[in-house]
Amino acid sequence: MKYDLIVIGSGPGGYVAAAKAAQMGLKTAVVERENLGGICLNWGCIPTKALMKSAQAFNYARHAAAYGVKAEGVEADLNAMVDRSRGVAQTMNKGVEFLMKKSGVEVLMGTAKVLPGRKVSVDGTEYEADHIIIATGARSRVMPSMPQDGKHIIGYREAMTLREQPSRMLVCGSGAIGSEFAYFYQSIGTQVTLVEFMPQILPNEDEEVAAQMSRSFRKMGMKVMPSCSVEKVEVEGDVCHVVVKDLKKNSETVVDVDVVLSAVGVVTNLEGLGLEEVGIKTERGKIEVDDWYRTSVEGYYAIGDVVHGPALAHVASKEAVCCVEHIVKGEATKVNYQNVPGCTYTVPEVASVGLTEKKAVEAGYEVKTGKFFFKASGKATAAGNTDGFVKMVIDAKTDLILGCHMCGDNVTEMIAEIVVAREQGLTASQVKQAIHPHPTMSEGVMDALDAVGE
Repeated sequence: MKYDLIVIGSGPGGYVAAAKAAQMGLKTAVVERENLGGICLNWGCIPTKALMKSAQAFNYARHAAAYGVKAEGVEADLNAMVDRSRGVAQTMNKGVEFLMKKSGVEVLMGTAKVLPGRKVSVDGTEYEADHIIIATGARSRVMPSMPQDGKHIIGYREAMTLREQPSRMLVCGSGAIGSEFAYFYQSIGTQVTLVEFMPQILPNEDEEVAAQMSRSFRKMGMKVMPSCSVEKVEVEGDVCHVVVKDLKKNSETVVDVDVVLSAVGVVTNLEGLGLEEVGIKTERGKIEVDDWYRTSVEGYYAIGDVVHGPALAHVASKEAVCCVEHIVKGEATKVNYQNVPGCTYTVPEVASVGLTEKKAVEAGYEVKTGKFFFKASGKATAAGNTDGFVKMVIDAKTDLILGCHMCGDNVTEMIAEIVVAREQGLTASQVKQAIHPHPTMSEGVMDALDAVGE
């Protein structure tokens, strides 16, 4: 069978590439070895958000009296939460299946391997294509100090489907994945210890945002341990003895928990893909590509987590569109990696784009900042969620927005305003002049810009 395009992997990079190509007239197939939608829809972004919503609902019910509502006997049902989460994932999986049918994309279920001569083998059956896009994504990284056994030491998949709620859990790694699971389990009554190697949790975020999240987590009762590392885990019966080293004090302590969640990042799915046989170059565990996602071998492309850049679903989707448009039209708008928003769906949420204040100063900019705290927000006060703020980082010479860092209720829904403003080169003054509706959380953007330079 000959195709114009074969896409390997059906995550947010792969299925978007396949649908876009088919809609642009290419005879397209997508190969998937597990579930349509990839990790994001089945084991990542979507089902974790379902768990976050369940935790949020539980906390609203638990504190219903604060809103003038009487509610007694409120309990967290982990099994029911997991069932709902899996149901949401299944719905999204069916949605991708429908999209592939509607777009005319043929789905080839099986394990793919690229072959020389623009060919792909799917469980031994060979297919040809003029173009082949590799979008195989990534999986949980396994650390030598925490060998995952799926029961006592687990990764994000197991954390998403636990049927028995642990009374104590240690989460190693405080990026988006680690922080979200730490928040979820602490919310429903598990005593969580969050360990982070870097000096702050959420290491990629602004220092002030990280400090706010530490306060919010500790207010929940979570134990937060930055500048610490997990040295080893000894399992004795149903207890995990975790040796944690304080990197500042150069001292060790033992934390006893029921479950250890390793959330120290991901590793690309490139093994057994046939890259060496085809001659596709890799560097530091990822495929080398140019601005149009062409690999070192003509006719072969790569997008998403398997290439260098932020390992985010929305980045993979943007790369997919760029890659396919270049294949079809010979031209496309390059992905602007300086303007990628990042979101963490804890409570409060975290959202950011651009440079932190520290990185802006290090880059040589003359910086002005402005902050607005949600304690002064009518909408946040009415909602009962006043933790957090909006922080704007502005170039003092040009008035351009260097970065925006938010921590608060629903801020992941607000960051797109600044992404668009930065993409279009709008100044802080121009954004500030736009009328923001009242009362909303989004007023915080306008108010933070108004505070710049004060």
